[in-house]
Amino acid sequence: MARVFVYGTLKKGQPNYKYMINTAKGLAKFQGRGRTVEKYPLVIAGKYNIPYMLNIPGTGHHVAGEIYSVDDQMLQFLDEFEGCPDMYQRTLMRIEVVEWEGKGGAGEARAAAEGVVECFVYSTMTYPPEWVSLPYHDSYDSSGKHGLSYVLRESR
Repeated sequence: MARVFVYGTLKKGQPNYKYMINTAKGLAKFQGRGRTVEKYPLVIAGKYNIPYMLNIPGTGHHVAGEIYSVDDQMLQFLDEFEGCPDMYQRTLMRIEVVEWEGKGGAGEARAAAEGVVECFVYSTMTYPPEWVSLPYHDSYDSSGKHGLSYVLRESR
């Protein structure tokens, strides 16, 4: 099982969460909530108002999201879903645990107790330069006060 941190449309209550609970895509077990240890710019960009975490460590905010434990099948699905490695790149990042529900071995308990876990995160290094000038967010909600409605894949 791999640990994945999601900060956008795959979170609970967001438009693509349905994929995280679709066992035909693989298994994803909610472990808890967290935020990036380093600051990153989280922007909403493109004609479909997609949330992107730009891989510019030290700039922006500590981005909030959810931590999942996923099997290989789900990880492969997420790679395809996120357009990895072209649109997003999957990299390991340190995530500060804000709230932990995960159950697991001693390693899991120790990591949670220390307050920081390593997770795969889909961020991007391949973006138009003007995205750096967009407003930075510390968390994403598709119906947030930013007023930028996410366009579902089915509607594109």
